[in-house]
Amino acid sequence: MAFDLTYLGHSAFEIKTAKQAILIDPFLQASRNYDYRDSDITDIFLTHGHGDHLGSAIDISINKRATITAVFELANFCAQKGTRTRGVNFGGWLDYEWGRAIFVPAVHSSSSSDGMYLGEPAGIILDINGVKLYHAGDTSLFSDMKIIKELYNPDIAMLPVGGTYTMDMEHAAIAAEWLNAKVTIPIHYNTFEPISVDINRFEMRMQTLNLNCQIMNPDEVFAF
Repeated sequence: MAFDLTYLGHSAFEIKTAKQAILIDPFLQASRNYDYRDSDITDIFLTHGHGDHLGSAIDISINKRATITAVFELANFCAQKGTRTRGVNFGGWLDYEWGRAIFVPAVHSSSSSDGMYLGEPAGIILDINGVKLYHAGDTSLFSDMKIIKELYNPDIAMLPVGGTYTMDMEHAAIAAEWLNAKVTIPIHYNTFEPISVDINRFEMRMQTLNLNCQIMNPDEVFAF
């Protein structure tokens, strides 16, 4: 087993290795059982600055002394709130005790609640014990996903499907086909009315494409 992956609802995940825990976009309102105080969180990754992705990252970082890795402007914003940060951008692998990560483009926006620009939105690829996870963040469908497949060949793809603010289920299925990951996990749906969908339709579409779709409920754990 390389790690346990816990879906925390919306676009949030905890990845637990043998020694550490990693959070991505810790917006935790959909989780009923998760308590970050019970985990040895060392790193928090943020795809962009919108509140439903920044979530509880600042509080968790301060309380757990965990490092937030984010695009430079968003990292600076978090640092001004008292967090440990690692400001990055696109283009190179980043080394960690548990593995490595790289930030890749996403087609979206990124700002604080009062409209402050917080840098470019991103997707994030984590390489943990040779297993590659691609968290697409908030994005539309874009052709560079074919390059992400070619360069990184992700084993697990977390793709937004809710529409309105991101790609919808139809376009997410195309993205899944391009990426051809071993497992695709739909995210960013049914949290708010504008992104309400019948997720079974996405699962059926994935079946017609002969692709493995793993629908996860909040607090559900999947071992890889």
